Amino acid sequence: MRKTDDLVDVVAGAAVVPVGPPVRRVRPRPHGTALVAAAATAAVVLTAGTPWLHHPAVQAWRTVCLAVTVQALPFLLLGTALSGAINAFVPADLFTRVLPKRPALAVPVAGAAGAVLPGCECASVPVAHSLIRRGVTPAAAFAFLLSAPAVNPVVLTATAVAFPGNPAMVAARLLASLVTAAVMGWLWLWRGREEWLRPAARHTGHRPGHSRWREFRHGFQHDFLHAGGFLVLGAMAAATFNVAVPRSVLDTFSGSPWLSVLFLAGLAVLLAVCSEADAFVAASLTGFSPTARLAFMVVGPMVDLKLIALQAGTFGRAFAWRFSSATTLVAVAASAAIGGALL
Repeated sequence: MRKTDDLVDVVAGAAVVPVGPPVRRVRPRPHGTALVAAAATAAVVLTAGTPWLHHPAVQAWRTVCLAVTVQALPFLLLGTALSGAINAFVPADLFTRVLPKRPALAVPVAGAAGAVLPGCECASVPVAHSLIRRGVTPAAAFAFLLSAPAVNPVVLTATAVAFPGNPAMVAARLLASLVTAAVMGWLWLWRGREEWLRPAARHTGHRPGHSRWREFRHGFQHDFLHAGGFLVLGAMAAATFNVAVPRSVLDTFSGSPWLSVLFLAGLAVLLAVCSEADAFVAASLTGFSPTARLAFMVVGPMVDLKLIALQAGTFGRAFAWRFSSATTLVAVAASAAIGGALL
């Protein structure tokens, strides 16, 4: 009887062995429950009809949270669609053939390539993730991640419209963003460690005999659902700051040249304004110096709450906190140096 049971187990086990290459399983992350809880809480707050939800502060929080999410969602869709297309349709060795072989030279080339993607930081994270999966050195992918939302034509055009008659502001934003992206790429080459990266494990690249459109759909679905939850968390945090901090705080810091730069850099991180709209927010902060407003526009597309959350969900928390902290310091320094020279 024991042998019969063993034989049944063997046959049953063989019946479930998949045909073809082994598939890596993605283990649920411990923060998956937190994401579900956060999404459920947001749904209750946004849709429930209890009286306290009509309080002006709660209504303002709900408006900001929805605005940040809706503003970023189209670009997140664009980024995840590009990620899925890269995974399914682009040859695996294309990027490694186009970029220079030496990583130190690939970094500025990838940073300059960010100008061709009309998207924001929500789009750049999944695209950079796909580039790494396809063999691009992480330093070059991170340079692209930082530059794409800051130097693309849509953002530069919006900056020119927000600051009419001030082409120096557009040039300063372009130069400061490119310098920050290149420095961070080189910094990763120097001090970065592979163990800091904890990307989600899933199939990468087209597998012979499989439908490319089906692989595109699966890749798009995975990346969008994975990044969308962290986008909601970032939007909730940004909305909380908008409601909790009084406007009088802005006037306290605007009088000091150095404090104003640091304050607007920190404000950009917390407000999480999309890069296509942050120039208009910066232009409205007329009490601050041009250099401080430049810092707001350089730091925001590279480091904000929703971007940190997206990076943490895509590459791991160990990477996100180190990379975002270093990027903030480099972006502030580049803004102060270039803004002081051009503005």
